[in-house]
Amino acid sequence: MFSYLNSQLIQLLVSVPAVLLCLSVHEACHGYMAYALGDPTAKHAGRLTLDPIRHLDPIGTICLLFFHVGWAKPVPVNPGNFKHPRRDIALVSLAGPVSNFLLALVALFLYYPLRLAESSIVMTIALMLYMVAVMSIGLGVFNLIPVPPLDGSKILLSFLPRKYEWKFAQYQQYIQFGLLILLVLGVLNTPIRFFVNIIYQGLASIVLAVLG
Repeated sequence: MFSYLNSQLIQLLVSVPAVLLCLSVHEACHGYMAYALGDPTAKHAGRLTLDPIRHLDPIGTICLLFFHVGWAKPVPVNPGNFKHPRRDIALVSLAGPVSNFLLALVALFLYYPLRLAESSIVMTIALMLYMVAVMSIGLGVFNLIPVPPLDGSKILLSFLPRKYEWKFAQYQQYIQFGLLILLVLGVLNTPIRFFVNIIYQGLASIVLAVLG
C-alpha cells in the first residue's frame, strides 16, 4: 500500500516539471514562429521565453497534469503583421504541436539509455523524461483537434472560406466549455490515447533504430 502511494507521489512530482516544460515549449514556439513571420506581438508581451509563469493557464495546466491533455494561455498574435495572414496563422498554430512532438523525440532519446539504470536518482530522471514524452505528445495531439480555441481550429480555418471565421468566434466559448466537459467525462480519452500511442510508437521506433 505504502509502496504504491510512494510511487504515485513520485510520478506526480516528476509530472510537474514535465508539464511546465511541455507547455512552455509549446507556447514559446508559437511566439517564435510568429516573430519569424513578422509579428513582434508575442515578443513585446514577453512570451518568447521558456518561463512557465508567462504561459500557464490554471485549468489547462491541471488538465495536462491529471489527464495528460491540456492547454496554456494563448500567445498574442496580430495577423495584420503577416504578409500572408491565413497561411501564417496556420504556421504559427502548427508550430506548437510540432514543437511538442520534437520535444518528445528528444526526451525519448534521453529516456531509453537511462531507463534500465539501477540508481534511484537516474530512474527518477528517466521517469520524468518519459512523462515529458507522453505529456508532450498528448499536448500536441489535443491541440490539433479542429475546434476553437485549439490550434487545430486555426489550421482548419486557413483552408475554409472566410464566412466560417465569425461562426467559430461566435460559438467559441460554448465549444470550449463543451470540450472541457467531454474531457472531464473521459469521452475523448480513447481517441486521444489512440493517436498518442501511434505517435509514441513511431518516435520510439526512430529512437531505437538510431540507438541500435
